[in-house]
Amino acid sequence: MNAVFRGLTLAALSLSLMGAAQAQAGDVPAAQLKTLQQKLSQRLPSLPPIESARTTPMSGLIELKIGNTVFYSDATGEYLIEGHILETRTQRDLTAERLEEINRVTFNNFPFQDAVMWKNGNGKRRLVVFADPNCGYCKQLERELQKVKDVTVYTLLIPILGADSRAKSESIWCMKDRTTAWLDWMLENKAPARAFGQCATPLQRNLALAQRLGVNGTPAMFFEDGTRLAAAAPLATIEQRLAKASAQSGR
Repeated sequence: MNAVFRGLTLAALSLSLMGAAQAQAGDVPAAQLKTLQQKLSQRLPSLPPIESARTTPMSGLIELKIGNTVFYSDATGEYLIEGHILETRTQRDLTAERLEEINRVTFNNFPFQDAVMWKNGNGKRRLVVFADPNCGYCKQLERELQKVKDVTVYTLLIPILGADSRAKSESIWCMKDRTTAWLDWMLENKAPARAFGQCATPLQRNLALAQRLGVNGTPAMFFEDGTRLAAAAPLATIEQRLAKASAQSGR
């Protein structure tokens, strides 16, 4: 989002907040959605198409779902807002809740066969992580994950930090014991042996999946309830999210 967008954001949000009345969220009529799309396409041709639009609890403010994120607009598309709506009475971040909802995935659809897998304890709780072997935050997360009990971790390698990331990912994947190779590198900084061209890898499939899911950085964790966390979270946060996911999935 460029400076012009952000400038409009602050101005429009200030105007929208003044005297805003509570309203129920609902789908925007098709005719209005068409008008919004036409105006925004003309004025902001680089903006991807609007996938859906609905009203918000704030009178006059419309939510636009565009890709894996949401923007806000007035009823006519004169202003486009990038930011979060905070319900002050409850301290709820309504935008964060909505993003979690629209970006929820079906956990069992992940290609577990394309992941480096390890487990602690009985492994009954499951977690998918997108990681790059040269990502410092991924190494930090890996150290935290080692403290988690009764978990199975599936790591999908996505080499996004340069040519060396791909070389390391290929070497790790092509090792006879790729789990040990991965953990040795991430925890002990023991580089994997060169193994170029020795096996087929899932790296391109993993990269394509990451793109479809809107994963543009590492690490990114996905839990069994379909929610995600794009951060190297501490143990307490990981445990909290795993417990919530297990409760919702009945595990």
